[in-house]
Amino acid sequence: FQSRSFQPDFVPRDPNAKPKRYKYPAFYDPYGPRPPPSDKIIQLTEKIAALPTAERNQIGPALNERTRHPRMQQISVEGIGMSSQGGTAGATKTEEKKAEKTAFDVKLEKFDTAAKIKIIKEVRTFTSLGLKEAKELVEKAPVVLKQGITKEEANGIIEKLKAVGGTAVMER
Repeated sequence: FQSRSFQPDFVPRDPNAKPKRYKYPAFYDPYGPRPPPSDKIIQLTEKIAALPTAERNQIGPALNERTRHPRMQQISVEGIGMSSQGGTAGATKTEEKKAEKTAFDVKLEKFDTAAKIKIIKEVRTFTSLGLKEAKELVEKAPVVLKQGITKEEANGIIEKLKAVGGTAVMER
């Protein structure tokens, strides 16, 4: 084991010395210093600032159209549990129509009492329910088993339930 005090270049720190204070910039700019804006840009910003609010709001879309920037696609928040705030009413209506066409529910109408156990097992395969929950769900028939699924998936579930002795229908 070696102590630093025996190294020839070691100088002990003065215990009364204050730490060095470095001057930091007011904000950090990762791109470094920028040249000041040109006179043309300053004149443009003054003209834009003088415009009324309604006209100022039109500048962004007009610039995007003029410079041919790709339009941002609207993200559907359906199923997240948030209400769609903003946007046009027409756009939300078309989204709802599309959702109605693609989302289906599977409803168990009735089943043979002899095939009850098979149906409970089948219900557990396509839902994440435990044995007790699946049994209670099947006993409540007619009941919706799965909501908001594709038509192909719904048809597959209906076929499986028919094969084990249940009657299921697809709802929109």
